[in-house]
Amino acid sequence: MSISKTRQTLVDVARQLFAKNGIANTTMNDIALASGKGRRTLYTYFKSKDDIYYAVIESELERLSDKLDEVAAKKMRPQDKIIELIYTHLSLIKETVVRNGNLRAEFFRNIWMVEKVRKNFDEDELELFRKVYEAGREDGEFDIDNIDLVADITHYCIKGLEVPYIFGRLGHGLTNETSRPLVAKVVYGALGKLSSKSTALK
Repeated sequence: MSISKTRQTLVDVARQLFAKNGIANTTMNDIALASGKGRRTLYTYFKSKDDIYYAVIESELERLSDKLDEVAAKKMRPQDKIIELIYTHLSLIKETVVRNGNLRAEFFRNIWMVEKVRKNFDEDELELFRKVYEAGREDGEFDIDNIDLVADITHYCIKGLEVPYIFGRLGHGLTNETSRPLVAKVVYGALGKLSSKSTALK
């Protein structure tokens, strides 16, 4: 999405203020003053604080989407790419929430608002999984009858893991490196990885 530099500056300033002071304690005037753009310019792009909050979340999710696209474009085996996408998603969601300070509480309090904004991100991620699964099936790596269903299940499982991952409750005591082989066994098994290709699990 093409965004003007002025609009992006306003979004960046708003994110920093929301992260530092929280949404309730940040006013449109605060954003206008901190950005040096003035109230008239701010209201040219955003009608309300909710509008700019949506834009902040959308901007963060676009950043995550770009990173997932980079992973999807890598030259690697489909089964390795699935694991990389899973860890990239979880790690970036955690990084986003942590780096946003007081704003992170809003992510959890206003989960339905966040869900509304992340619809496009979710659809893009689902499409990435479909493409990787299709490539894996064509290469004989995966034994999948219904790619759409498997992509849906993968996506929603990852979403369900976001909160425990953020709070360090997933694989307590394990690092990403030590947990990957275990996650790979679960994922490859669920994908019906063909026995002739299963040497990577041993």
